Amino acid sequence: MLGKRREAGRSSRLHVLGTASLKAARGHCGELLTLVKRFPNMLEDGRRQAKMLDVIDLTLEFHDHLIPETVVEHLNLHMDEGDIVGLVGESGSGKSMTALAVAGLLRRHDMKKTGQIVFQGKELLSCPRKELRALQGDEIGIVFQEPMTSLNPVYRIGWQVEESLRIHRPAMGKDERRQHAMEMLSAVELADPERIYASYPHQISGGQRQRVMIAAAMICAPKLLIADEPTTALDVTVQLQIVKLLMKLNRERKTAVLFISHDLSLVKRLCTRIVVMKDGRIVEQGSMQDIFYHPQEDYTQKLIAAIPRCVKKPTATNA
Repeated sequence: MLGKRREAGRSSRLHVLGTASLKAARGHCGELLTLVKRFPNMLEDGRRQAKMLDVIDLTLEFHDHLIPETVVEHLNLHMDEGDIVGLVGESGSGKSMTALAVAGLLRRHDMKKTGQIVFQGKELLSCPRKELRALQGDEIGIVFQEPMTSLNPVYRIGWQVEESLRIHRPAMGKDERRQHAMEMLSAVELADPERIYASYPHQISGGQRQRVMIAAAMICAPKLLIADEPTTALDVTVQLQIVKLLMKLNRERKTAVLFISHDLSLVKRLCTRIVVMKDGRIVEQGSMQDIFYHPQEDYTQKLIAAIPRCVKKPTATNA
C-alpha cells in the first residue's frame, strides 16, 4: 500500500513538472513569435551575418567634378565561402569601382559612399584605416588586369611576392618567407620557380607576370580573391590557362573568387553565379545556367548575342 502511494505521488509530481515544462515551452515560443513580429528583419540579419561578403545598397558618387557623378547605385551582392561570382558588363558599368570598394582601395575624399560592405562581420566602408589595412593582402587579395604596371620594375619577383608576408606575418623569418614564396610560385604552375623568384618583371612573359600577381595575392591564403579583368592583356591560350588556375585554387584552397570581366565566354567557363551590371546598377543576376540559357532582361540577351561564334561556311559542291 505504501509503495502504491509513493508511486502515485511520483507520477503526480512528474505530471505537474511535465505540464509546467510544456507551459514554459509555449511561453518561449510565444515570446519568439512576438519578437519576429516586432522585428521582421531579425532572421534576415542573422542570415547576413553568416555570409562571408554582403554588399548592401552600395552607392558611390564622385564629387571631384562640377556635377556629381554616380558610378554605382543601390548595388546588392552577397558571397559565401568558396563562391565564384562573375561581375560582367560593358566598360563604364561600375564593375571595377565595385571591386575597388570591396577591396577598400577607394579614396576617402571627394566622394560619397553610402550603404554597407560587410566582410566576415566587419563593416568596411566605415571601419578605421588601420583595421582595413589589416585585411588587405591577408583576408582579401586582388589581382589587377595589367601586371606590368602592378609590379614594381626595380624589385625582383621574389621580394614582391613576399611583401604581404612581411606586413601580415612579421614573425616569419627570411628563409621561411622564401619557402612560402617558392611554394606559391609552384602552386600557380610556374615551370621554373627558382628562376622566376630571382627575375625582374621585364624578364618574364605576360602570362608569367599574371601568375606572379596571383601568387602574391594568394600568399597569405585570403578568404576572398578579387580578379579585376586579369586576362585582358593576355592571348586566348593564356587566358584559358589563367581561368583554369583560378578554378584550381578555388577547389583546393576554398578561396572565394569575385571575377570581373567583359568576356562572357570566360565567365561562363569559370563562374557558378553571374551578376550583370549596366550604368552602375545590377540589371540581372542568377546562376550561370539561368543567365546564359534563360536570360530575362533585354540587355543581358544583347550581351550574350554579342559573344563571337565560329560558324562554318558551306563549301561549294560541284553540280
